Amino acid sequence: MAVDPQGTDIQRFIEEDTGGPMVMMNLVRFKEGGRASFSEYVNAVLPFIVKAGAQPLYAGDCSTPLVAEPGQTWDAVMLVRYPDRATFMKMVTDPEYQRFNHLRTAALSEAVMQATTPWANSP
Repeated sequence: MAVDPQGTDIQRFIEEDTGGPMVMMNLVRFKEGGRASFSEYVNAVLPFIVKAGAQPLYAGDCSTPLVAEPGQTWDAVMLVRYPDRATFMKMVTDPEYQRFNHLRTAALSEAVMQATTPWANSP
């Protein structure tokens, strides 16, 4: 199962950049005992998110899905608004940020990181 972005995913993410703001949606499924490691990761990278000019919008535990196929349930969701994709890439490639990525990888059995772009006239 996917946890970390691969080279082709990153390349496509960069190529599809519209230059405007984006919200990164993170859906995560924890390994047994992984919640503590993920919490440590989030606490460690939050200063990098703020320093990048990004804005955490929401983080919370997932509950009972109303519509989902088997295997489509998640443990937690996070939404972070970034000024643009370049800002996100600069943040995640920072060597200081990279020092903490192992905590995320160790915590998760599966993840979805999906960039979203706002619709016209959306809040």
